[in-house]
Order: sequence, then C-alpha cells, then structure tokens
Amino acid sequence: MYRIGIVGGTGYTGVELLRILATHPDVQLQAITSRSEQGQQVTAMFPSLRHCMDLCFTEPTIDSLRACDLVFFATPNGVAMTMVPELLQAGIKVVDLSADFRLRDAAEWSRWYGMTHACPEWLSEAVYGLPEMNADQIASARLVANPGCYPTSVQLALLPLLQNQLIELNGMIADCKSGVSGAGRQAHMGSLLAEAGDSFKAYGVSGHRHSPEINQQLSLYAGAPIRATFVPHLLPMIRGIHATVYVQLKDRNVDVQSCAESFYANHPFVDVMPKGSTPETRSVRGSNWCRLAYHVFDDGRVVILSVIDNLVKGASGQAVQNMNLMLGLPQDRGLGHVPLMP
Repeated sequence: MYRIGIVGGTGYTGVELLRILATHPDVQLQAITSRSEQGQQVTAMFPSLRHCMDLCFTEPTIDSLRACDLVFFATPNGVAMTMVPELLQAGIKVVDLSADFRLRDAAEWSRWYGMTHACPEWLSEAVYGLPEMNADQIASARLVANPGCYPTSVQLALLPLLQNQLIELNGMIADCKSGVSGAGRQAHMGSLLAEAGDSFKAYGVSGHRHSPEINQQLSLYAGAPIRATFVPHLLPMIRGIHATVYVQLKDRNVDVQSCAESFYANHPFVDVMPKGSTPETRSVRGSNWCRLAYHVFDDGRVVILSVIDNLVKGASGQAVQNMNLMLGLPQDRGLGHVPLMP
C-alpha cells in the first residue's frame, strides 16, 4: 500500500481527492492537513465520508508528511512552492493541483499570479500532468503540475487535430462555461446563490490566469506560437465545464472523426462520441471522463464540444490518474466511477 498525504483537505478539490482515494485499492491515506481545522475529525466537516475514513486534520508541516510516498497539494496558489522542494529532497513525490508549477517561465508566472515564485529552479523539472499527452514523462516524474480545469477541456478537444497538423494555428476560439464550484469553497459574492442563480455571465475576458497555460501547452504541441481567444463564463450549476472550441481545417476533406477516434483509442478517459452528438455536462458528472464531439462544416470550420467534471477530470480525478502513473499503477486504477444521473 502506498502512503498518501493531502495538503489542503478542506476545499472542493481536497474533499474530491478524499472521496476518490477512500476506495482506491492501492493507497492508504496517511495525512490530511489544514491549518484552520487541525485536530478536527475529517468526517465532522464532510459527513459524506463517514465510515470511509477515520482521520483528523493535522498541521501542514514537512514532519507530518515525511511518512508519505506521495503528497497532493490541493491548496491556493503560492502554497505548494514553499514546501515542495523540501518534500522532493526527502524522496517524496508530489502532485500539485494549484498553478504553482504549470508555467515554465517564472516571470510570466509572477505576472499572472502577483507574487514572486519561491522556487523557479524547479519549474523545468515539473512535468505537465496531462496523461493523454505526457504519460511516459509523468510515470518517471517526481513533481507533476496538474493541469487547470479549463485548459484540460480545451487541450483534449484540440490534441488530435494539432498532433496531426490538420488546423490553422491562427483564430482559435475557446468559449468555455463552468459551474460555480470552479471558484472554490470560500465565500465570494459572485458565487452566492442569489448572485449566480438564474443568470449567466462571462468573466476574465481581458485576461484569465488559464490563458497563458492554454497558450503555452497548445504552442508546445503545435511547435509554433499560438494565441487562442479564451473566454470563460459562469453557469448557475455546481459542477461541470462545457468548452466549445472553434478552429479551421487546412484541408476540408480530412476525416476529423476518424482522426479523433484513432488518437484516443487507447486513452481510458476520453470518449469521442458519434457524429452529430452534443455531449452534456451531466453525462460526466462525478466521473473522470471527458466526452468530445466534432462537428465539421463544408467550408472546413470545426466546432468541438468538450465536457468534463471540473472537480474530477478537471482537478482531483486527473490528479489521481497522475498519481497512478507515478506509482506504476494502471492509470484508471480507482477511477471507475460511473457518471451520476440525473
């Protein structure tokens, strides 16, 4: 059994990690930390986990994590980078769900996150944790940067077309919508029921923190600079992301459907749906699935529909997928949850 720690166990991604790992056959939860809740039983905060675990929150210190084989950081941006170097030096592997190690350029990271990076020398070692692209590198990594939720939905939509050089690199548009859990568990005016309910709005139009991550990764896959137009929106629902991505084919006669089906044939969590499909967020709710649908027009325009659960494939489920690879386990181990309906 592998001993697992979670730093920051009180947020939505933290409790989602607890839900998934509670029934994982190859791991034992060793430590769950929270500065504000240390000493409290986990099940007192999250009754849904009663009879699944018997742990208390502890203070997030290096000493409290030394017995772990792997540690997840489900913390706000800026926390992991202060602890990760010492954990790595102690031989403990890390999956960071925050943005601390996603961007390769420390100056770019500081510009978007408003603080100086505490350990820029580790940015080059961090492996970007998109298993559908980087499985081999993840398997040998000590430090994995778990992708953001919006970037996951957009990249999975575009990977088959970019890898086969089928689309124009200019003019990409990612029109994305997320449920309010994407804003985290802390109280914010904009995510209150009376503020977000019965409404629909865009935000971060002039610049969202996921923009540099999306552009960085798409540019790496394409081998050329890409500046996609990314606009996020807030939906009055709890879970789910729906990304509608617009691109232009170089050759309008290419078989996009077959290309995508072939690309994802051996990837356990990407479902390329039949032609004409319109996947719904509820079809992936509570699961690690991404469902994709490709709509191709006579003039070569392609509209790609991509749906994920932002807390699972967009965060904690993908983090466990990365953990499995890092520990030499099948990447779908412990992630066979069927989506919730209705």
